[in-house]
Amino acid sequence: MSLLTLLQAQQVQDTITNAANNADGVVSQEKTLSIMDLILNSGTGGMIIIGLLLIMLFVALVIYFERLSAIKAASKVDKNFMNQIKSYVKSGNIDGAKMLCSQYDTAVSNLIAKGVSRIGKPLDDINKAIENAGKLEVYKLEKNVSTLATIAGAAPMIGFLGTVIGMVLAFHNMASGGGKIEVSSLAQGIYTAMTTTVAGLIVGIAAYIAYNHLVVKTDKVVHNMEANAVDFLDLLNDPA
Repeated sequence: MSLLTLLQAQQVQDTITNAANNADGVVSQEKTLSIMDLILNSGTGGMIIIGLLLIMLFVALVIYFERLSAIKAASKVDKNFMNQIKSYVKSGNIDGAKMLCSQYDTAVSNLIAKGVSRIGKPLDDINKAIENAGKLEVYKLEKNVSTLATIAGAAPMIGFLGTVIGMVLAFHNMASGGGKIEVSSLAQGIYTAMTTTVAGLIVGIAAYIAYNHLVVKTDKVVHNMEANAVDFLDLLNDPA
């Protein structure tokens, strides 16, 4: 009897060991999903929406890097620029001041060039000319930046549209299942709902960060323009 009991115990132990090995095999063979798998499994509607979001992301990146380059170029000013302008103006060499401004293609140099070209006219006229030139320079700096703000707000909404479409598909599959609900029939709608939401939020967040970064950079250039414009007007008030 003792031998039979030992054999039975050994069989139980083997059964437990095999079950554990099988479980480990199942775990090790679990399927992982890549980003491409999620997109391809999101259905036709999901792929259309994700494609639109990718186009929006591409446009946002193009605008961001183009504007960032333009703002950096506009913000470059020689530290001795205003000192040279003051020297030319005090010595009455207006043509020299104009030529100096023409050597630079920056927001500050364009602003000062407008003021130099108005020297000899009433100070209010010079001030107004500088203000108008400043508005034009700010408009140049902010070109297409509003598109980034639009993408930042629209991308999550488009993603949520995909969520609604996905849920509609899921409920449609449930209603048309004839009382038999299969998980596979709901998968496409759920994929559409989840992937489009994630894609919309990613594009929206990226565009929002890019927009705010450009706004900060533009504000710095505008502040520099204002400081140099005040310095120039003070020079005209006391040219001696």
